[in-house]
Amino acid sequence: MSLTRSAQATASRTADSRWLELLARAGFIGYGIVHLLFAWLALQIAFGTSSDDGDQSGALRTLSEQPLGKFLVIAVAVGLLAMAIWQALEAASGHRAERGKERVMERVASAGRTIVYLYFAWTAFKVFKDASSNSADQQEALTGKLMTSSGGRWLVGLAGLVLAAIGIGLVIYGARKKFEKHLKTGEMSPKTRQLARRLGMAGYIAKGVAYGISGLLIIVAAVNYDPEKARGLDAALHTLREQSYGTFLLTLVALGIAAFGVYCFLQSRYRKV
Repeated sequence: MSLTRSAQATASRTADSRWLELLARAGFIGYGIVHLLFAWLALQIAFGTSSDDGDQSGALRTLSEQPLGKFLVIAVAVGLLAMAIWQALEAASGHRAERGKERVMERVASAGRTIVYLYFAWTAFKVFKDASSNSADQQEALTGKLMTSSGGRWLVGLAGLVLAAIGIGLVIYGARKKFEKHLKTGEMSPKTRQLARRLGMAGYIAKGVAYGISGLLIIVAAVNYDPEKARGLDAALHTLREQSYGTFLLTLVALGIAAFGVYCFLQSRYRKV
């Protein structure tokens, strides 16, 4: 028990590090930039002019092609890694303002965010090393390999279910404005708080729709034994465009993702870290 308490105390001290806080806040800026570029790619898909992956990897490759792009990509990777460390510490010993079941749920959510931020940081590092990597093709290849293994289709289907559940969770999270409890709303002006609320709602709901469709496509790929359909967010955006009023719907999703990008900039100032 004392060892556990010692580990929690160490995690708590690390979480209070000023440098970690600054890096995490910078990470939100990088996270916002990635989502703005992601939204731009989604708009290009909506109007049939995209030549790159409509996902975070494509957004990071777009960033890497700009002046000082490689430096910006590795800076984003460092910031996202700091965010992952911060959320891992929160999962280990944080959310002490909550009690009982609520605290358990928040710590589980922090563990999930840790995985997300690590994935983004890893993707940024891969783009930094080789800007020509194609995440959609890599996901298709991995899915195909899994499907040929024993029980692989079940694993792919389970991954799709998890992703779809995350999408539904994001929609609920945004619609119920649960993100507000993580903000320093007391330091905001009424106009800033209203702006943060609207951006957060639009952003989380739009991301939830994109992730939900992506999860459903992976489930369909597992059921139909068709790895080509398991191409993540890129396939989700293209599938959405192919529906009735698809261009309009995808434009709304793109605007929502852009709203989330701007919301990230507000988080870099007002998020409780």
